[in-house]
Amino acid sequence: MNLFPQTLETLIEKFASLPGIGRKTAQRLAFFVLSRPEEEAEAFADAIVQAKRNIFPCRVCHNLTDSELCPICSNPARDTHTICVVSDPKDVVALERGREYNGLYHVLHGVISPMNHVSPDDLTIRELVARVAEGEIREVIMATNPDTEGETTARYISRLLKPFEVKITRLAYGVPVGANLEFADDATLSRAMEGRTDF
Repeated sequence: MNLFPQTLETLIEKFASLPGIGRKTAQRLAFFVLSRPEEEAEAFADAIVQAKRNIFPCRVCHNLTDSELCPICSNPARDTHTICVVSDPKDVVALERGREYNGLYHVLHGVISPMNHVSPDDLTIRELVARVAEGEIREVIMATNPDTEGETTARYISRLLKPFEVKITRLAYGVPVGANLEFADDATLSRAMEGRTDF
């Protein structure tokens, strides 16, 4: 037996389908939306519809944008000889927050994952190879996550790019700033030792 009217139950289910949102949080969000004025609820719904209609992949890097080129690809101050390969658009945001990187990006929109039925053809790998084949790129930085699928994807792409004689690098991984060595796991310590630099 449903405790709520079917319309409210449907709204709760829609919120619960979002990543990281459980049933209780979904109920709170649904009740919050119902407590707002109708114009506010309509503006919220319209923002979702407009985003879905107007946001699409950049023609060059496949980051999300609302114009033909994203702000990064259309910025003449960016280093056009370096591409940083990331899994998702949110990874671009994370790297841009660091303000260290000034090159271009390529968003794969996922990683190779046989368990989840994601093959290389489901990603934008073909488009990345085409960009490198044009001959302007000198370095490709692999910035996929340091998990099994991220590593598999990075190795697969590296093999495809080898014939182009472009420099292929991988983000360094290791002990985070402010962490104690005693709490770091073996894999992290091993990566930190392999990626050590001059001091």
